[in-house]
Amino acid sequence: MRIGAIFPQTEIGADPGAVRAYGQAVEGLGYRHILAFDHVLGADRSAHTGWDRGYDVETTFHEPFVLFGHLAALTALELVTGVLILPQRQTALVAKQAAEVDLLTGGRFRLGVGVGWNAVEYAALGRDFRDRGHRMDEQIALLRRLWTEGTVSFRGDGVDVVGAGIRPLPVQRPIPVWVGGRSAAAYRRAGRLADGWLPQVQPGPELERARALIDESAVEAGRDPAAIGCEGRIAWRGDLDAAVAEAAAWRTAGATHLGVNTMGANLSTVDDHLTALGRLAEALRPGQPAS
Repeated sequence: MRIGAIFPQTEIGADPGAVRAYGQAVEGLGYRHILAFDHVLGADRSAHTGWDRGYDVETTFHEPFVLFGHLAALTALELVTGVLILPQRQTALVAKQAAEVDLLTGGRFRLGVGVGWNAVEYAALGRDFRDRGHRMDEQIALLRRLWTEGTVSFRGDGVDVVGAGIRPLPVQRPIPVWVGGRSAAAYRRAGRLADGWLPQVQPGPELERARALIDESAVEAGRDPAAIGCEGRIAWRGDLDAAVAEAAAWRTAGATHLGVNTMGANLSTVDDHLTALGRLAEALRPGQPAS
């Protein structure tokens, strides 16, 4: 089980020095990857009555592709989006940006994607919120073709590619696409199309039901369910024993990867986040070979 750290998007602030210090320290502690969340825009609560989401216009989010271009020059970590809200973005542009990150990291990139929940963001980016699931299925197919074919012709929902392609192509052909979400549709999509999935639930009955639906969908699509990776997530809350137990539960559940989230634990500085990750590194030994 490969263990990585979840970039503290909402708490790291805007100082590029903090971003650099975090990335290099995470690598030094032995973690294998950094996973970053994605939001382009936050909603202003004063303009959206009854907004009940945790993120709003005051919440910090670094743009993943630009962030990863920076981190690729500073570390040798695998970089992961978890998740990029794919249907609100232009597919060809995502293909180009992802290929560039893959090149800069030497093939150490996973593109985690999801449909998202923020209709305000979709509207501002000129994308339809209502058909985002169907559109993402087409996008995944087009991304893979753009990453592996010199020239592509593709007609889909609102997109026409006629005899065009990207250069340079990525190192990984295709780049692994992982699907996140917490719905039957997301689980079926992961089974049909994904190289891996990013669960939004913890080990237990709900995870088992999700895994069964993914496996069923994979078999129906003629795919091997065992080939679909799984990245679990644990949240640091100051209790080392509890965090180690959660990691063990994910290992037992068959996770191939694990992300450690230190956000929401009242850690006020980057050094506080790194101290927590250091305590966990001693217990979890993230740099050791998978077992």
